[in-house]
Amino acid sequence: VQLVESGGGLVQAGGSLRLSCAASGRTFSDYGMGWFRQAPGKERELVAGISRIGGSTYYADSVKGRFTISRDNAKNTVYLQMNSLKPEDTAVYYCAADLWGSGRGTGARYDYWGQGTQVTVSS
Repeated sequence: VQLVESGGGLVQAGGSLRLSCAASGRTFSDYGMGWFRQAPGKERELVAGISRIGGSTYYADSVKGRFTISRDNAKNTVYLQMNSLKPEDTAVYYCAADLWGSGRGTGARYDYWGQGTQVTVSS
């Protein structure tokens, strides 16, 4: 599976961005999907995840109520809508695929990763 993220950029605090991750290769609906982020000097963290058919989602406490993960299996794409962005959201964002997974768990359980997209939130 190949994953390609897009949609990152520079935004002011309080603004919004929508990240997209397009998948190719194996059947997309076989994979739970996660959005991770890593800021300089910090551990990589799962910020949002979604199950294979989209019936179950997970959010880190730091983004609950501000971020929304969704997927369109017909388009082989997962999205991350980010609203009310804060400077502390600044990081490289990665999408990842977990075969037969639920879109939860640590990065170690994910099988494929995108190249990442930079999100920078200015104060």
